Amino acid sequence: MDTISNATALVVRVFNDAFNSHDIDAVMALMTDDCIFENTLPAPDGSRLEGAATVRAELGKFLASSPHAHFDEEELIACEDRCVVRWRYTWGDGHVRGVDVIRVRDGKLSEKLSYVKG
Repeated sequence: MDTISNATALVVRVFNDAFNSHDIDAVMALMTDDCIFENTLPAPDGSRLEGAATVRAELGKFLASSPHAHFDEEELIACEDRCVVRWRYTWGDGHVRGVDVIRVRDGKLSEKLSYVKG
């Protein structure tokens, strides 16, 4: 993996750790001001959030409402500024699996597009 791809993978893994710690400040410190976040809900297409303030508000609610939820990386593939992460999201007795398609710019996530199975 080249240097840019390694840097992209590292930023995504640090972001995922911040997400799993439910630390909205750490999460948002790793997102650009003009970030785009596409959620998996509501089905079938999810919602599109644009801009750090909007993303912070929605992710903050999500993290607060699910304090024991956790994303586990199943596979991470980075190529230059792009990254694909296959994951398993677990809460209580349930789980879903999905994929994030991510773009990194200047050491921060500028796009996080999430897709879920089923």
